[in-house]
Amino acid sequence: MAKHPFSFLHFLLCCCFFSTLLSPSLSSVEVEALLRFKKQLKDPLHRLDSWKVSNSPCEFFGVSCDPITGLVTKISLDNQSLSGEISPSISELQSLISLVLPTNLLSGHLPAELNKCINLRELNVSVNNLIGTLPDLSELRNLQILDLASNYFSGPFPSWVTNLTGLVSLSLGDNNYDEGEIPESIGNLKNLSFIFFARSQLRGEIPESFFEITTMESLDFSTNNISGNFPKSIAKLHKLYIIELFANQLTGEIPPELANLTLLQEIDISRNYLYGKLPEGLGQLKNLKVFHIFENNFSGEIPAGFGDMRNLLRFSTYRNNLSGEFPANFGRFSPLKSIDISENQFSGGFPKYLCESGKLLFLLALGNKFSGEFPGSCSKCRDLRRLRIKENLLSGEIPSGIWGLPEVVIIDFGNNEFTGRIPPQIGTATSLTELHLENNKFSGKIPPELGKLANLGKLYLNGNDFSGKIPSELGVLQQLSSLHLEENSLTGLIPAELGKCAMLVVMNIARNSLNGNIPESFSLLTNLHSLNLSWNTLTGSLNPDNLKNLKLSSLDLSMNQLTGIVSSNLLQMGGDKAFLGNKGLCVEKCLKIQMHSGLKVCRGNNTKEELLLFFIILGSYFSWLLGCNLPGM
Repeated sequence: MAKHPFSFLHFLLCCCFFSTLLSPSLSSVEVEALLRFKKQLKDPLHRLDSWKVSNSPCEFFGVSCDPITGLVTKISLDNQSLSGEISPSISELQSLISLVLPTNLLSGHLPAELNKCINLRELNVSVNNLIGTLPDLSELRNLQILDLASNYFSGPFPSWVTNLTGLVSLSLGDNNYDEGEIPESIGNLKNLSFIFFARSQLRGEIPESFFEITTMESLDFSTNNISGNFPKSIAKLHKLYIIELFANQLTGEIPPELANLTLLQEIDISRNYLYGKLPEGLGQLKNLKVFHIFENNFSGEIPAGFGDMRNLLRFSTYRNNLSGEFPANFGRFSPLKSIDISENQFSGGFPKYLCESGKLLFLLALGNKFSGEFPGSCSKCRDLRRLRIKENLLSGEIPSGIWGLPEVVIIDFGNNEFTGRIPPQIGTATSLTELHLENNKFSGKIPPELGKLANLGKLYLNGNDFSGKIPSELGVLQQLSSLHLEENSLTGLIPAELGKCAMLVVMNIARNSLNGNIPESFSLLTNLHSLNLSWNTLTGSLNPDNLKNLKLSSLDLSMNQLTGIVSSNLLQMGGDKAFLGNKGLCVEKCLKIQMHSGLKVCRGNNTKEELLLFFIILGSYFSWLLGCNLPGM
C-alpha cells in the first residue's frame, strides 16, 4: 500500500515527460492552423494581434489550452467585430471542445470540415452573416451545445441534429430554411433542456415525441406556421419554465392541464387562433412573470388568482374578447412593469393597484368599457412611459399627479367623459411626445406651460370645451407635427408664432370662434400638408403670399369672413369647397372657366379682353357724340 503514492507520482512524471516530447510538433501544427484561421478574418479591434508565430497558442487572445497537454481546447471570440470567413483549418485542432464565435460579422459557409472535431462539446456561431446549406455535423456525437441561430442559412431544415443525442441546448432559429416540419425523431434528444426553433419556416404539428423529452425547460417555436390544437401533452414537461409559441396557427382551447406546470415563469401564445375561457388554474401559477395571450379570441374573465400573484412583471391580453371586471387586487403584490389589456370588453371600475410597486412603465387599457374615475393611485407610477386609456367610459377629473409624470412619453385619455382643466403641472412632463385629450369634456384655458414640452410632437385637444386664446407659447414647439384644436370655444387671433413650428404637418383649428387675419408667418410652414381653419370668424383679405410656399394636400378655409381673390394655386389645393361660406371671396373669370369653379367672379377685375372691348365701345360712343355736334349734321 505504501508504494501506491510513489507509483502514481511516477505515472504523472511520465505523462509530463511524453507531453513535453510531443508538444513542440503538435503546438506548431496548432499555431499554423490558428494563423490560417486568423488570415481569413478582418480584425478592426486588433484583438488577434497576439496571434503570431513567436507566441504559444495558449497565449493567443481568446484561446484556452489543456493544462497538461498544452493543446488548444477552447476558442472564445464573442462580440469582437470580426468579419471574414471561418477557415476549415480549425478542424486540425483535434482537442478542441469549444468553438464560440457569436455576435460578429462572419460570412460565407460553415466549414463541413468541422465534422472532424469529434471532441467538440460546444459550437456557437450565432448572430453572424453565415449563408448556405448547413453541413451534416452528425459525427459530432459529443456536442452538448449547438447554436447556429440568427444567420442566413438556407436549404432544408437540418434534421440530422436529432442524431446528436447528447445535446442539452439546441438553437437553430432565425434562419432562412426551406419550409419544412419539425423532425419526428426530435424525441431522440432525451437530454435536451433548451430549444430555439423560432422563425424557421416550420409548418405542421409539433411531433408527439417532443413531449417525451421530460428534461425540457425552455421551448421557443415562435413565428412559424405550426398548426393544430394547442398541445395537451405539453403538460408532461414538468420542468418547463418558458413557453414561446406566439405567431403561429394554433387553434383550440388552453387545456386545464397547463396549470400543472407549476415552474412556469413565461407564457407567450399570442397571435394564434386560440379561443375559449382561460382555465382558472392559470391564476395559481405563482412563479409566473410573463403572461402574453394577445391577438387571439379568448373570452370570459381573467382568473381571480392573477390578483394574488407575487412575481408578475408583464401582462398582455390585447385584442381578445375578454370581459367582466378585472381582478380587484391585480398588481397589488407583484412588481408589475407593463400591462396591455386594450381592445377587450372589460367593465367596472378601473384597476387601482397597477402602480402599487411603483415600477410600472407601460399602462395600456384603451378600447374597453371601464367606467367611473381614473384612480389617483396611478400617480405613483413615476417611471411610467406610456399611458393610454382612450375609448372607455371613464369620467371625473384626472388626478393632478398624473399630469406631471416626468418620464411619460404618451398620455392618451381620448374618447372618454373626463372633465376639469389641464393644470400648469403639465409643464413638468418634459419627456412627453404625444398628448391626446380629444373628445372629452375638458374646459378652461389651454395652459401656456405646454410650450415647455420641447419634445411634443402631437397635441390633440379637439372635441372639448377649451376657451380663451390659443397660447402663443405653442410656437416654440419645434417638434410639433400635429396640432388639433378643432371643436372647442377658442377665441381671439391665431398666434403668428405658430408659423415657427417648422415640423407641422397637420393643423386643424376649425369650429372655434377665432377672428382676425390668417398670419403671414404660415408661409414658413413648408412641411404642412393639411390646414383646416374652417367655421371661425376669420377676416381680412386672403393674401396668396401667406400660403404660396405651402404644398397642401388638404385645405379648408370655409365658413369664415375672408375676402379677396382665390389664386389658382389655392383653388387647386382645396377646390371650391375649401372657400364656401366666405361671401367676400371670388375668382377671376378666366380661372372660373378653366377650373370649372363654382365660386363667383370678381367684380372690377376684368380681363384684358373685357377692358379692350370697353374702350372700343367707349371710343365709338365719343365718336358718335362728336359726329352729332358737327356743323350741318
